[in-house]
Parts: sequence; structure tokens; C-alpha cells
Amino acid sequence: FFFFWRRSAVAKFKKSVVCPVTFKMLARQARLLAKTAAKVESSTGSLGLLGTTTQKNGIATEATFDYHPYKLHHLDEGPATSTTLTRDEGLRLYHQMVTVRRMETAAANLYKEKAIRGFCHLCSGQEAIYSGLVAGMRSQDSVITSYRAHGFTYVMGIPVLGVLAELTGKKSGVVRGKGGSMHMYAKNFYGGNGIVGAQVPLGAGIAFAHKYKGDGGVNFSLYGDGAASQGQIAEAFNMARLWNLPAVFICENNHYGMGTSEDRHSASTEFYKRGDYIPGIHVDGMDILAVREAARFAIDYCSVQEKGPLVFEISTYRYHGHSMSDPGTSYRTRDEVQEVRQTRDPITGFRDRLVGAELAEVSELKAIEIEVKKAVDADVKKAKADGQIGEEELFYDIYENNLGGEIRGIAPWDKHEHKKTQTAVNL
Repeated sequence: FFFFWRRSAVAKFKKSVVCPVTFKMLARQARLLAKTAAKVESSTGSLGLLGTTTQKNGIATEATFDYHPYKLHHLDEGPATSTTLTRDEGLRLYHQMVTVRRMETAAANLYKEKAIRGFCHLCSGQEAIYSGLVAGMRSQDSVITSYRAHGFTYVMGIPVLGVLAELTGKKSGVVRGKGGSMHMYAKNFYGGNGIVGAQVPLGAGIAFAHKYKGDGGVNFSLYGDGAASQGQIAEAFNMARLWNLPAVFICENNHYGMGTSEDRHSASTEFYKRGDYIPGIHVDGMDILAVREAARFAIDYCSVQEKGPLVFEISTYRYHGHSMSDPGTSYRTRDEVQEVRQTRDPITGFRDRLVGAELAEVSELKAIEIEVKKAVDADVKKAKADGQIGEEELFYDIYENNLGGEIRGIAPWDKHEHKKTQTAVNL
């Protein structure tokens, strides 16, 4: 009955006056339903809406997944809506996202204990953006982001201890405790920037450096929906288009600019269209595979084909408030947050996909969660026990090549020795 319905339905659609885009979407849904029906009649591993699997010795080694199409602006074709994931890659990405979530939970607790002072912006709920983008990037590509930078710092290569010790101002921190929450760096990762939107023109500059050096790299610069209306972002768009830079401008839309919902702070909430003359793509930021494929598409578009910049809007959600000083419940309800956790969480959603595709057992994913918790808890203890740098080191490593001699303190006669003790990674 199903296959008779499918053939007749498709025939009726072809005969009807239907928008080509609508027809393609409906036809695709019919193909996906066919996969679901085939699972009942076959043991080959069809997964319907999830995709198909390849098995070896009864264990799935890779699977193909389908997901919702992207929204496009000034583009005839967008990223692929089907992708293949190996078991090893799936387990690695799951471990990475769980680590970021657990690390942010630890940071929240340290803040409540007053072990972390000052600003602290957590990214729980947005893990698929960081893991997904980096999974699609190459060694020559670069990232610059806002002050919500802990997750990116970790996925770009800094261990959990380097993040937590930096948050607590200890010498094991990624920048020796000098930077804190908003100023962390790694190879090809330019921070962590405390000024709203200021990282976007810097990202255009990094993209210019990629083009000038001819290294084929693409820069991904991220900003929030609250920063999307900044004038300097429009200026960066203009220069990037004029110079045809390999730049991807990403609005990390968690739908609340601080405590103001997007429809109250922005006249247009289609942020992927904000580039106007720059093509744009709307991406589901709760789907790590959709984010990964969007990154791969951007690299091909900006670097391989050299077509110039892109504007992404990656739709996501943050569970915590804007910062730790914001309870996050005065402008949205607890029920809203809970509903997202239960129905759209990027980690549990990815876990269900891995299990459904038989790439992993529930027990081994649970083992990963237990392992990560133990590791992060151990790093919390190390960060607490670690010491601070001496006051004299506050004046070290300000310059890569110091030409000015001693460093001035708070008064003209207050002079301090400058030493170079660290190796720069992004020269």
C-alpha cells in the first residue's frame, strides 16, 4: 500500500501546479519514508529519517544521515543535506561535546564558589556549533569569536585544565591566568574578544592575511544576534565583498541578545540575509552534522572556488543566562528552557542518532560521560590547587619583539622588566 501511495502521490504532484521547491521537498520526504518502510522488510540496516549503515562483524562502522535542508540567500545550491559519519568520528565528537558541557558546568560551580571572578559567559547548549565547525575545518583555517569562548578554546586544542585554570587566574591557564574568561587563544584561534562585535572586522583582517599569504585558509568569525546590528559588522561585510575575502561571518543566534529577544532588538531577524549582497545560509545549530557540512561548503566556496565571503546564521540556544550574573529567567520561562533541553538538545539528539544507527551502544556512551566527568572533576581540583604567577610576570610577553625597553606601570617612573617567556603560535 505504501509504495502504491508513493508512486501515485508523486504522479499527482507532477501533474499539479506545485512550486518546484515544494515538489522537491515533498519528493525527498517520500524517499525518506521509503527508507523507513524498507527497514520493516529488510535487515540491511536502513534507518529511514536517519539514513543507512555499513556494518562489519555485526558492528556499524559508518552511517549516512539525512537532515533538514538549509535556508539559502542568493545561492542556487547549499550544503549537502546528507552526510556520512564513521563510528570513530561519531564517538570522538560525542566525547568532545560532552566535555564542553561538563567543563561549563564545572565553570558555573567554580563561579558560585567565587573561585572565578569577573565576567563568565557559558556556552552550554551551543556545543554543536564549536564541534561541528572545527570538524569541518582544515589545519590552515582560523576562528575568532566573542567573549563566549570557552567551548571554542577547548575544541581548538587547549585542554580542560588550560581553560579552567585560566578562568580561576592560575598559572596553568592557557595564558598564565592573565586573560580570564574572555581572552583565551590557541593555534589558529584568535580569541575570545570582550568588545561586542569587534572580532568581526578583525576576522576580516585575518581573512585578508589568508589571501595575502596565499595559504588557502578561510576565517570563521562569530558574533551573537545582539551584535548583529553593529555598524562595524556592516563595514566588515563591505570590505570583505570588495576584496573577495575568504571570510565566513557567523551570527551565532541563541535568540536573546543579553536579556532581549531577537524580535525586540532586530527589525529583521533573518540574520543570514544581513549581508545583502553577500550570499547567506541558515544552519540548524543544534545539529552537529548540519554544522559540519555547512563548514565544508563554506571552505569549498570561499577557498577552493574563491567566490568570496559568506554570511551564516547558526540557530542555537543557551541554557544559562547571558553571563553568570544573569539568571536567565526574567525574559524567558523555565518551561521554555526545559522544552529545548528535552526536545532539541544537541548532545542527546546526537546520542540518539549514534544509537539508532548502531554506531554506538548506550552503555559505551554512558561510559564516555562517566569518564569525562571524572577527568573534568580532576582538572577542577588541579585548577584550585594551582598557584598564581608572580606580580613581575604581569609585564612579561607583552611584545613578541620588544623595542621599547622597560614597561611602564601606573606612573611614568614605575618601570618593569619585560621578558619573553612564551612562544607565539599565530605569527
